[in-house]
Amino acid sequence: MQYILQAPQRLRTTVKLPASKSISNRALIIHALAGGTKTLRNLSDCDDTRVLIGALTEMPEVVDIGAAGTAMRFMAAYLAATPNYKLPKSDESLSTFLLTGTERMKHRPIGVLVNALRQLGADITYAGEDGFPPLRICGKQLEGGQLEMPGNVSSQYISALLMIGPTLKKGLQLKLTGNIVSRPYIDLTLHVMRQFGCNIAWTDESTISVAPQAYKDVDYEIENDWSAASYWYEMMALSDDMEGEVTLPGLYDNSYQGDSVVRQLFEVLGVKTNEETGERESEETRLTHHERLLTRMEYDFVDQPDLAQTLVVTCCALGVKFHFTGLASLKIKETDRIEALKKELRKVGFVIYDHNDAELIWDGERCKPEATPVIDTYEDHRMAMAFAPLAITLGEIRINNPQVVSKSYPKFWNELEEAGFGIVKGE
Repeated sequence: MQYILQAPQRLRTTVKLPASKSISNRALIIHALAGGTKTLRNLSDCDDTRVLIGALTEMPEVVDIGAAGTAMRFMAAYLAATPNYKLPKSDESLSTFLLTGTERMKHRPIGVLVNALRQLGADITYAGEDGFPPLRICGKQLEGGQLEMPGNVSSQYISALLMIGPTLKKGLQLKLTGNIVSRPYIDLTLHVMRQFGCNIAWTDESTISVAPQAYKDVDYEIENDWSAASYWYEMMALSDDMEGEVTLPGLYDNSYQGDSVVRQLFEVLGVKTNEETGERESEETRLTHHERLLTRMEYDFVDQPDLAQTLVVTCCALGVKFHFTGLASLKIKETDRIEALKKELRKVGFVIYDHNDAELIWDGERCKPEATPVIDTYEDHRMAMAFAPLAITLGEIRINNPQVVSKSYPKFWNELEEAGFGIVKGE
């Protein structure tokens, strides 16, 4: 499938953003560990969250999480720490599961998490290649205790371990060595755990301690997603409708989501964030234009890697040169996002370079764009959503396999049509 996108002349809309996938997935695991009878409100309707809901409610012997990387990491820890899982609507129980996913998932490394879980007492074996899914997991009460691991691994490994920490016999004292990446995602995990009654904290700059304790079963409401908001910031930055306005309800201005920094990043790219804030939640977040003076941008994305594609495409389209660092994790996402960005930006006339598999640089170099550029999405939702706004500057853009947005923002294309974009199905 292909979508042909044409931009509206004016950009004035109110957007129904999805709920935060990151918070939804954490809340689901903790809710299950708490014995989950209360209500989780405003859960994300994205693929990753639906897969996790299905796994936690159905619990088949073969748990297939598809392409959901978060679900793979979180379920590995959850299954390992859950003995004799009672099957829904049945008196039977299971303790051994096969956790698997797509072919791409079977090539995404998970050895660091498996090794850590084994040190805590987990019974996990590889059902295929060592270091990669699928995993055969026999759930049991884990000992826990002290654990040391590098701080530059995926924050999802760290979050998976932290969330099961209260269930361990000895609790968990997790020491992170070296440079700690994606700290906001770790802090987000701690925040959600506290919302469910867990006493957990950094005991020093590199150590997190959690004592054995029971989660509280509470009603909980998930806030909307700042990552999804980033694409509307991009559209506002690229639009030449100087009276344009995009309203984004349901965002918390003091959110623990690391990607809420998108406000500051786009402030220097000509987008002003106007917030009317209640006690906890912004009643509405409104995006408007203001003067952009920036001609070159430097930023370390180590804490917000999911914003990288949005900023790379935006800066190229605005003619803002850049040097972006902290991008090592992009190579092991849904696709190699560094190579995908380089290839697809050439189609629209921009030549960017990478360095040390962790940096992207654009010095203003251009090439001849294709007459009718068609953007490939590589089974990556963020490639589709980061390139779609180029319809504003190019007049038209074609996106292959647009359905990939369902991974995090299923109604993205509907929202674009509501904002006035023309979307036609191509061949």
